[in-house]
Amino acid sequence: MNLFADEAVIECQAGKGGNGCISFRREKYVPRGGPNGGDGGDGGNVVFICKRNVRTLANIRWKHFFRAKGGGDGQGWNKYGRDGEDITIAVPPGTAIRDFETNELLKEFTFESEEDQFVACKGGNGGWGNVHFKTPTNQAPRIANKGQEGEYKKLRLELSIMADIGLVGFPNAGKSTLLDAFTNARPKIAPYPFTTKIPNLGVLQASEERDVIIADIPGIIEGASEGKGLGIQFLKHISRTAGLLFMIDCSEDECFTAYKTLCSELEGFSKDLLSKPHIVLCNKTDIEGAKERAEKVAAEIKKAEPETVVLPVSVAARYGMNDIRLAILDLVTKLDEEPQKFNSDGTQISSGSILTSKKEGTSFNPDFMATRSVDDEAEVQFPGSEN
Repeated sequence: MNLFADEAVIECQAGKGGNGCISFRREKYVPRGGPNGGDGGDGGNVVFICKRNVRTLANIRWKHFFRAKGGGDGQGWNKYGRDGEDITIAVPPGTAIRDFETNELLKEFTFESEEDQFVACKGGNGGWGNVHFKTPTNQAPRIANKGQEGEYKKLRLELSIMADIGLVGFPNAGKSTLLDAFTNARPKIAPYPFTTKIPNLGVLQASEERDVIIADIPGIIEGASEGKGLGIQFLKHISRTAGLLFMIDCSEDECFTAYKTLCSELEGFSKDLLSKPHIVLCNKTDIEGAKERAEKVAAEIKKAEPETVVLPVSVAARYGMNDIRLAILDLVTKLDEEPQKFNSDGTQISSGSILTSKKEGTSFNPDFMATRSVDDEAEVQFPGSEN
């Protein structure tokens, strides 16, 4: 479970600007050449970029401090210092960047912001050289500006997986088996609870232009919204899904209260989750007595929620799989036609992950300023020098 990193606290320091230069033109037969000190370069920025090939925050979880390079000092003969190189931090879609102290949301990368950039800390400005301070009354200024310090911020990064459908159910309800049957994902499947310890993503191909992203989270137990089990740690990963798919194990007598318990846990975590459109699967009907239980559960749910699609199925026996597929595609199609919705906290509800639209990705190539040449024979004086 440690391999899946969905939270990180990091410190970012932008680069310091380079100092301006105090220098005077010194050439034979030019006794009063005047000031020619160049400016310092700007410090590098700390830049976050959204990358579709990055899945977790593991690449930055154990590196707590990120520092951009400082700008170069100015040189004589009006030579400017080079700008400091930016430091880029790649994060996956669904990453929210917050201020650690105030919890203010600074940036949220969604599926619409592919290859988007966010400058979290701006580098300091380079100092002016003495050429800027020349006046009619002070033609030989011996002053120059020091470079400004770059911004510093302590940030909290939170990752919420972006998917179309989120699987919800008790441990060993068959969620991983469904993901394995419909997608190329190969989650661990075993006849005991809590085989899924980290969220898994799978892609169900709907058409040549549309994929459905399905997210499987660890099983929820009663009290998960209060911190029991693994549910509370990963419930946030279905907070951005457009729809939910409940799975109920009808081979046990607890199936009659399972749906109500799951809804209660989701509501305890976030009331927005219950407002999402959903499908209910009464699973394991191939087991003796389960089919009758599934019919009773379906009747009770349809009585309380007439518009909810409830399907008696057996994922292991591949019974009702086409009905599940059609129900998922119908739900996603309806969601695509609806206007974009938002949660009560202002965060955008996903209508699909970054993989939903099949687009070719682009690469990010930083363009850094080249270093100017240096004249070693020039007389150079930096701020603070008395010569």
